[in-house]
Amino acid sequence: MTIIETHGLTKHYSRGKIRALEDLSISVEAGRIFSLLGPNGAGKTTLIKLLLGIVFPTRGSATVLGRDISDPRAHSRLGYLAENHRFPEFLTARQTLYYYGKMSGVAPQTLKKRIPGLLALVNLSKWEQVKIRKFSKGMLQRVGIAQALCNDPELLFLDEPTDGIDPVGRREIRDILQRLRDQGKTIFLNSHLLSEVERISDEVAILKNGRLIRQGRVEEFISIKEQYQVQVAESGTQVAEICRELNIPMIPQNGNVLISVGDEEQLNRFIDRLRQEGVLIRAITPRKISLEDFFIDVIEETAEGSP
Repeated sequence: MTIIETHGLTKHYSRGKIRALEDLSISVEAGRIFSLLGPNGAGKTTLIKLLLGIVFPTRGSATVLGRDISDPRAHSRLGYLAENHRFPEFLTARQTLYYYGKMSGVAPQTLKKRIPGLLALVNLSKWEQVKIRKFSKGMLQRVGIAQALCNDPELLFLDEPTDGIDPVGRREIRDILQRLRDQGKTIFLNSHLLSEVERISDEVAILKNGRLIRQGRVEEFISIKEQYQVQVAESGTQVAEICRELNIPMIPQNGNVLISVGDEEQLNRFIDRLRQEGVLIRAITPRKISLEDFFIDVIEETAEGSP
């Protein structure tokens, strides 16, 4: 099921002098963690504002949860955590969820039943009566996620949810987001921390100068086609001989070898020959690069001012 879909979505400011978003067409499937990437000024925040109905497009169209973005009926099924959000410091965690939940239109009796589960989800049950002013940055982010879930949304928008948080806090938030995805919720994530995006996202879209330049699964972007790292129990001598026999380029790597094959058929011939020679295969894994390396390569290969 497609939960977000845009067609030629465009947003200009200052009578067309500032082109924040230009002819954007993307789709997001339900039950996934979808991350939006791009350098500063790429149009990420503008896209989120358009999808939330905060600003209106110059042209183009978009639907969220099957409804046009101008239709307020979809908003009750959305959750949102803004970047650099602020909560009244005199409120406790429980009070924060209660009041923000009421502003989302949730009935008080429903909130009273729902809040304990939300606090447990974000590991703040023991802190429910503690005032917000005493919370660390990581705790504030977790309260923010709980706040965004008060109306039990189908689609959750999170803007930089792990920014400024220590590694332990980032791990906690990753675990929370993965649990939410496992529950069937869709998460639309905007983040500059590419290592976090790589670990948690199912799919990413990369924007530059208001235009989409890539969209796809993370695994597709970080895997290097037809290159594999081979780990065997014995020395690499037999592997090297088989590579020469099959005309497969190889590079020794810390006791393992890196091979480059022409296609899957050649890879399978290589594996068959290893077995014929009685070589114990411990692992054959596709070679990968980091999402950060891929992102930088994509940004640099697109000329300034062009998609």
